[in-house]
Amino acid sequence: MRFRRRAAAEPRIARLAIPGPVLDELEARGLPVAGLLEAVEHRLHEQVGSSHAFVDEAARYLISAGGKRFRPLLVALTGHLGDPTRPELVDAAAIVELVHLATLYHDDVIDEAPARRGTPSANHRWDNTVAILTGDYLFACASDLSAALGVEVTRIMARTLARLCEGQIREVQGSFGALPPDVPTVTPTLEHYLEVVSGKTASLIETSCRYGAMLSGADPDGVDAAARYGWNVGMAFQLSDDVLDIASDHEDSGKTPGTDLREGVRTLPVLYALQADPDGELAALLAGQLSDAEVARAIALLRAGDALDRSREHAARYVRAATEALTPFGERPVVSALTRLADYALDRAG
Repeated sequence: MRFRRRAAAEPRIARLAIPGPVLDELEARGLPVAGLLEAVEHRLHEQVGSSHAFVDEAARYLISAGGKRFRPLLVALTGHLGDPTRPELVDAAAIVELVHLATLYHDDVIDEAPARRGTPSANHRWDNTVAILTGDYLFACASDLSAALGVEVTRIMARTLARLCEGQIREVQGSFGALPPDVPTVTPTLEHYLEVVSGKTASLIETSCRYGAMLSGADPDGVDAAARYGWNVGMAFQLSDDVLDIASDHEDSGKTPGTDLREGVRTLPVLYALQADPDGELAALLAGQLSDAEVARAIALLRAGDALDRSREHAARYVRAATEALTPFGERPVVSALTRLADYALDRAG
């Protein structure tokens, strides 16, 4: 079954969200990635094109909204661990981005999110049914593209999807939102939290780096090292996001502070704060449904304690592990670039 049928109208190709100076610096270091990323944008639109106008519109909705394209960038960079000109890298980068986009359609339904990337989310633009089916369609498009790259590429993504879904389900089980009565709950401990992050966030970033190294022809040890780097970077980035959810104002991050608190999700700063004072004011606030005023008070309490600093240090440990994973590659421009990318996970969290 093929999904590469174009709609009648030529799609609008989103501009790359990666700043031009970053791309220029990589080019100056002998690490050209802009051409590959532009090819990925075209491949994304080509792959999801449908002869059914509404399917075509819905499938392109989040693609056209843009995005960081962080996972394709990792495929492009780790491709420099081998031969970065191999054409398979474009398809691999498109696969990981299609899977990421598919999860966003589904996440917005789960979170009842009204907006995504500054525009109405697909579930608010249409409804939950359309959003879910569009996410499924993108998964199918990614599977179709992976089949052309061979069984191993498809197997890796299938296992990644299983880890991603397990992580998301575990998060739902450990949240304090409304759950159906027959869904078993899980106590949101630190171990549970890290399992969730490993599955729902780090697994796809790990696979992005594995694809880049593997499809560029790196040796097996190099592929494993790149994957370890990606997993640790994925963990660090999610921990940083959780810090930003508490520490940053909307004007700074573009995010509404306390989103996870409203959804009843216990992230690392909250877990550290409750660990330090299990019977205090924060614990009492989080025992029930939070009003806007209570969310603001919980944020103030979290900012006043040491939970954010402890969370940043936890993220720093993953950054150090990511950097250590690059040791086998020696002193190469791509190693320096990947190290800086890992460090950015900490810089963004203050």
